[in-house]
Amino acid sequence: MKEYKLFVQRIGLVGITNILISLSGLIFIPIITKNLSTADYGIWAQINTTIALIPNIANLGLPYTMVRFLSHETDKNKIKESFYSMLIIVLAISLIISGFLLVFQDLIANSIFGGNLEIVYITAIISFFACMNLMLISFFRTFQQIKRYSIFLILQTYIGVAISSYLVLTGYNIQTVVIGLLIANLAVFIMMFILIFAYLGLTIPRFKYLKEELEFAIPTIPSNVSSWVVDSSDKYVIGIFLGSIAVGYYSPSYALGSILLMFLSPFALLLPSILPKYFEEGNLEKVSIFLKYSMKYFLLISIPAAIGLSILSKQILLIISNPEIALNGYAITPFVCLGAIFMGMYGIINNILILEKKTKILGNIWIIVGVLNFVFNLIAVPYIGIIGAAIVTLICYFIAFFITSFYGKKYLKLPFEYIPLAKTILAAFIMGVFVFFVNPTEQMSILFTIIMAVLIYFGILFLIKGIEKEEFEFFKEMIRET
Repeated sequence: MKEYKLFVQRIGLVGITNILISLSGLIFIPIITKNLSTADYGIWAQINTTIALIPNIANLGLPYTMVRFLSHETDKNKIKESFYSMLIIVLAISLIISGFLLVFQDLIANSIFGGNLEIVYITAIISFFACMNLMLISFFRTFQQIKRYSIFLILQTYIGVAISSYLVLTGYNIQTVVIGLLIANLAVFIMMFILIFAYLGLTIPRFKYLKEELEFAIPTIPSNVSSWVVDSSDKYVIGIFLGSIAVGYYSPSYALGSILLMFLSPFALLLPSILPKYFEEGNLEKVSIFLKYSMKYFLLISIPAAIGLSILSKQILLIISNPEIALNGYAITPFVCLGAIFMGMYGIINNILILEKKTKILGNIWIIVGVLNFVFNLIAVPYIGIIGAAIVTLICYFIAFFITSFYGKKYLKLPFEYIPLAKTILAAFIMGVFVFFVNPTEQMSILFTIIMAVLIYFGILFLIKGIEKEEFEFFKEMIRET
């Protein structure tokens, strides 16, 4: 029972971290959309999209490989050898990709950054540090130093938000505002490297284990890149066909719906570092229990949140952005919310294939899904507009979930409890009816409605026994021992 309590405690810590990170985005949206143009916000969204893409390529899947191969390792020499081998490879590739951005600066600037060359220069530097930071922060994730992991994520996010917000509010242009992201990435890189260097020391690696690690990692690259294609390439397609203003309409609504993925983050972080130990011991029962509770807790929170966000999308966007963005983008949110639920379920089930080292299957799935996403967006965006991109995202997340479930059940029973799931959906539906008929418009009434909706949801769930008594006792005991 002790390991389950620790697991839930860590879920809570990472969950709070991701809530804070998600809120930072919502905090910054009104600052930038109310002080700069919608086109400038579209460029800001494209910068973040690019920064999200490049580490997926440059890191070769090695951050996740580190977790899989070193999370149960106790030999410090082996840890040092593997870590520095991976870090040097990522360093070299990150420099090459950042150089690529500079070589093709004119094409990139005109295609996605509204012709702004300064943005390309700054984005290239930020991308380099984003790649390095992903490797460094994965070190803390690998060895379950969750407090440090959470602190650095929050620092990187809020240093960037604080500096960028100051620059926006004091009247600087978008290319100057982006420097806030650069300072945040550089500061966190320095802090993390100092800590890791103090622990491991410095060594020149012999790349002794790199072949085996790359054999595991490289098949995940298509998965990582294709996942980005499904998640973010729609903004590139929208920008090319419809312009930066359309990206500005699309991005806040997409960000609002994507908030649901913060509920997946604790499980996506912790499961890969916890499950390998039990899997290698042959303890599949514990693996199944962790997966089952992870799926239940994710759906328990994400389903009602999806319904609430979908109904209140326009009202929330009017608060955090401006009427132009809210009226043109609110219909995006329901599609993104539903897609996020499928992506969350995928993010838990894919651990089955990862434990079995079937990363090639995941890679092939995401190649298929990524190609479909890109093709569908090329068809949908010019004719349906930004709502077409949202529908395509939903379809592709569902395909990824469905195919992964098909292969996953060959190795382990899928972690669904259908009766509790039905109770969750019922309680969330009743809550949604309440929110729909109340239809709040003012900020305080929206807040009051959300509070009432949460009470109604959990009240109904308790009455229909959607949460077992043993789970309440478990959480009570966990809190007492925290």
